[in-house]
Amino acid sequence: MNRIFLSLVTMLSILAAPLRADVEIQEVTSPMGFKAWLVEDHTIPFMALRVGFKGGASLDRPEKRGAVSLMMALLEEGTGEMDSRDFAKAVDELSTTFKFDTSDDSVSISARMLTENRDQAVALLKGAMTAPSFDQVAIDRVKGQIFSILQSDLKDPNKIARAAFDKAAFADHPYGSDHSGTVESVKALTRDDILAAHRDSMAQDRVVVSAVGDISPQELGALMDTLLADLPQTGAPMTERVEIGLEAGVNVVPYKTPQSVALFGHRGIKRDDPDFFAAYIASTILGGGGFESRLMDEVRDKRGLTYGVYSYLATKDHAELVVGQVASANDRIAEAIEVIKAEWARIANEGVTQEELDHSKTYLTGAYPLRFDGNGPIANILEGMQMQDLSIDYINTRNDKVNAVTLDEINRVIKEIYLPEELHFTVVGQPEGL
Repeated sequence: MNRIFLSLVTMLSILAAPLRADVEIQEVTSPMGFKAWLVEDHTIPFMALRVGFKGGASLDRPEKRGAVSLMMALLEEGTGEMDSRDFAKAVDELSTTFKFDTSDDSVSISARMLTENRDQAVALLKGAMTAPSFDQVAIDRVKGQIFSILQSDLKDPNKIARAAFDKAAFADHPYGSDHSGTVESVKALTRDDILAAHRDSMAQDRVVVSAVGDISPQELGALMDTLLADLPQTGAPMTERVEIGLEAGVNVVPYKTPQSVALFGHRGIKRDDPDFFAAYIASTILGGGGFESRLMDEVRDKRGLTYGVYSYLATKDHAELVVGQVASANDRIAEAIEVIKAEWARIANEGVTQEELDHSKTYLTGAYPLRFDGNGPIANILEGMQMQDLSIDYINTRNDKVNAVTLDEINRVIKEIYLPEELHFTVVGQPEGL
C-alpha cells in the first residue's frame, strides 16, 4: 500500500458519498466510557477519524502565549525512539495521514487510515498523542518555523488588522492575541512549558471523537480505549467568559500600503440562542451570501470600492461577535466604510423582505448537503457538532430549522442583533479622510 492508493481510496469515498444531509449517526460508548459519534460505511476499506479536545489555545497559561499551538505542532516530531524522520517514514509506510490543528477553543487531530493498517496507525497515533518526545532539537526547529511566520505576519496588513481588532475586542483575554503567540513569548517557552500545555489541553474530560467509514461500533470502542486511556483524566480549567470591549467608531493603525484593510463589528449572539437561525439567515443576507449579499451589491457591484466584502457571526466558546472585513484603496476606504455603516443601519431599521428571506433559505438549504462530500469532511462536521453541543440529529433537522424562520421573526431578531450605534472599525493602512 502507498499514499497513491490512499489518495485513490479518499477520492472514491468522496464520489461514493451521497450529496444529501440525512446522515445516520450512531453514538458509541467504549468499555472505559469514552463516547464517539460514528457514521458506519463498509463500502470502502478506509476510515476518517477526528479526535478533538475542548479548550484549545485559550488554555495558554499567563505569559505562555503560544504554548498550546507549539505543543500541537510538535506532536508529529517523534515518539519513543522515533525522531521526526522516523515518525514521518512510519506514517508514510502505513499509507496514513495525521494532521494536528490548534484554534482558540480546541485542539484537533485528524487521521485517515486504511482498514488493513488501522491497528498500526492507531498505535503510532497513540504514541504521538500520549508520549510525544518533545525533543529539544525539534523544539528549536519548530520554534524557528513559527518565528518566520510571526515575523511575516508583522508585515501583513490583514494580520495587523486582526491583531488590533482582537486586542480592542478582548483586551488581555487569550482571544485578544494570536494563538501562535509572539516572537517574544514563543522564544521564552521551555520544554516544561510544552509539557504543561500538553497536560492542560489534551485530557479525557474534554475529548470528543468522531469516525466515518469502515469500522464497527465495537471496533471503535476498542480503538478509543487504546488511544485515550493514557491521557490525563482532567485538564486545566476552561477560561472565563469575556465581554466585548469594542468602542463605536473608527480606529486607524497607520501602515504604509496602497490599500487599507478594515475589520468591523460589535457584540453578537450565542450559538445556543433560540434566535440563532434567524440571525444566521440575516447574516447571510447582509454579508455572508457571496455575490448575492447586500454588502457585495452596494460596496462592490454598484460602487466598485472593493473586490470583496463580507460579514458573519463569530461564535466562540466564551464570546460572540458580528464581524466583517473589507479592503479598498486608501482614497476610497472612507467611502466603503460609510456604505457599510449605511447598510448596517438599513437592515437594522428596515429588516429584510420576504423575497430575500426565501432566496436565502433556498441557498442555505441547497448548499448544506454539499458539505458531506467524503469521510473526512463528515468526520469534521461531527466533531464540530459535538464541540458546539449540538444534538445528534442536528444534520437531519438543520434545514427544517432554517425553513421554520418567519419574516416577523427574522426582522425582530435583526433589531436585536444589528447595532449601528455600536459598530467599530479597525483600519490598517494610510486611509484618506479618516
